[in-house]
Amino acid sequence: MVLEKASMMEINNRRIGSGYPVYIVAEMSANHNQSFEQALQIIEAAKAVGADAIKLQTYTADTLTIRCDNEYFRIKGTIWNGRTLYDLYRDAYTPWEWQPRLKEYANSIGLDLFSTPFDDTAVKFLEEMNVPAYKIASFEIVDLPLVTEVARTGKPIIISTGMASLSEIEEVVSVIRAEGSGGLALLKCTSSYPALPEEMNLKTIPHLSDTFKVPAGLSDHTLGSEVAVAAVALGACIVEKHFTISREDIGPDSAFSLEPSEFKEMVKAIRTVERALGEISYEITADQETSKVFRRSLFAVQDIKAGDILTDQNVRSIRPDHGLLPKYLKDVLGKRARRDVAKGTPIRFELIESSQPPGKHV
Repeated sequence: MVLEKASMMEINNRRIGSGYPVYIVAEMSANHNQSFEQALQIIEAAKAVGADAIKLQTYTADTLTIRCDNEYFRIKGTIWNGRTLYDLYRDAYTPWEWQPRLKEYANSIGLDLFSTPFDDTAVKFLEEMNVPAYKIASFEIVDLPLVTEVARTGKPIIISTGMASLSEIEEVVSVIRAEGSGGLALLKCTSSYPALPEEMNLKTIPHLSDTFKVPAGLSDHTLGSEVAVAAVALGACIVEKHFTISREDIGPDSAFSLEPSEFKEMVKAIRTVERALGEISYEITADQETSKVFRRSLFAVQDIKAGDILTDQNVRSIRPDHGLLPKYLKDVLGKRARRDVAKGTPIRFELIESSQPPGKHV
């Protein structure tokens, strides 16, 4: 399938778009629980279960917010209820000194590694790491100066669109295209943790792709993998899912992360669905050609003597497919047999007196 340039992007020479394998991203987020060894285990496990990339987040508590516990900075209505933003981000951040080493290890085992920057210092840091792409988080989609800084790197950009209105998405896409970025993809995202399936509105995925002429996908915060698999059936080219070694290792994001066995099953289901999607085709496969013999056709279902009239008692449409097509039944009934016809014989026009084939027949 030949794609318009605008509907495809590349990360490390891997093509992403309609007609190409789904790009599956394992989001590490805070699931390392401040253990470098656990971060390495997550990367190794992500490779083992079929992920294409591992994604980090590059921030510190001080680059994201300030230390303040008044009502504006205290979290309400989420699984982190009651915590301050500063405390949450201090516990959740990935130490920057780890990140080059994590990238080196990921690349050594065949995984892409990129990150979400949250300010210009993070962009500069990630450029020094030479990440192959950038992710813009849903919450930062309105930070156009940050988006501009990322776009100026010329690297491919994946943007989550949680909470964003269509006009906000249009604005950020315009900013990126004005800088001539190295490719763009948009992810449908519902920014609640965990998200409910009924809140996902997956039909937005093909609309994003059609509207902005970019690959579209899903950043999934639901429990389980069903929603991600359904997204692929609707045309998602990228699936991002939080990944952890074990949800028993309680962390800020563990509750809505998949464990290795679950992630593996998700990848398997996605690969099955993308094979099944195929392309628009009415061609008959070799297996179907073999099965055609079991179609219905016209057969003598009783012994018929020469000169007998063919009726709905002695001729019927039954399986298999060796006689006339069932559509010729009306042309056959009422005619006389040219010769004896044994029960189980396929009915053909040459068996019928004074019968001219009305059209193409078996």
